[in-house]
Amino acid sequence: MKKIDWENLSFGYQKTDYNVRCYYRDGKWGEIEVSSDENINIHMAATCLHYGQEAFEGLKAYRCPDGKVRVFRPEENAARLQRTCRGIVMAEPPTELFIEMVKKVVRLNEAYIPPYESGATLYLRPLLIGTGAQVGVRPATEYLFMIFVTPVGPYFKGGFSTNPYVIMRDYDRAAPLGTGTYKVGGNYAASLLPHELAAEAGTPERKFADAIYLDPKTHTKIEEVGAANFFGITKDNKFITPASESILPSITKYSLLHIAKERLGMEAIEGDVYIDQLDQFAEAGACGTAAVITPVGGIQHKGKFHVFYSETEVGPVTRKLYNELTGIQFGDVEAPEGWIVKVE
Repeated sequence: MKKIDWENLSFGYQKTDYNVRCYYRDGKWGEIEVSSDENINIHMAATCLHYGQEAFEGLKAYRCPDGKVRVFRPEENAARLQRTCRGIVMAEPPTELFIEMVKKVVRLNEAYIPPYESGATLYLRPLLIGTGAQVGVRPATEYLFMIFVTPVGPYFKGGFSTNPYVIMRDYDRAAPLGTGTYKVGGNYAASLLPHELAAEAGTPERKFADAIYLDPKTHTKIEEVGAANFFGITKDNKFITPASESILPSITKYSLLHIAKERLGMEAIEGDVYIDQLDQFAEAGACGTAAVITPVGGIQHKGKFHVFYSETEVGPVTRKLYNELTGIQFGDVEAPEGWIVKVE
């Protein structure tokens, strides 16, 4: 194991020893290649650079109490990547190839997997790009699928603690029936300016962590919290999360829907979350692979700051969801069938 200050890791890129790559050429995927090079050599006319043929995923590997390494729901990441490929017309990496490359890159970089008690994880970034040279808007004929890894700490500074957010009414993260439901880089580029404006909108006493986006069609419903999905816990103990065709289908969100219903006995609902009905929620949170769960302490909207359970303390149901989810991921709690893949 590498000598790293595991407990003080930030969420960012750190060089590791190897990445794995596979090329799609002549209508088929080739052999898996191992590389220690951090760079990619691509043609200046590659479709990823000009026409946005680029997709990525994010998942984590965990060192568990028994010393074994486990990956959380990689088949769901493979399925989501394949769905994105269909949406922007790219070659789909088969699930078997995806899982094999996940296991291989984790084994190759085993020394960078943080120890169990540190709370840190090994973050995996699968990346698919169109590498075929093209001038003219049409799909590439060649693609590169690769996975690199980096050890990471909490996504938000302070880890599992509450954060305030601000509603961003003047910007949409994605268009109705557009690419918002796909994990492509352009959606994240569209969030950079609103994120900066959200930070500027705060005060020294209350600094906003990010923007909250409303639905792009009516601007009446909450859709996403920055780059994460939103959920709320109602005062009558229901778990509610937005349903929309313009937001990313979060694997963490669907895992929490299952946990809320099957483990905590709650009514779990995927539906509309109207911004003028925040009073129904006792607690709220943002969720995603990087953030896991980030409790939302309050939301600024039209000059009013709505506080949930507490602006500074984590609500009891949010804490239960977090403990159950991370317990499953780190091997402390029995996982539902098919959720965990062991890396031998």
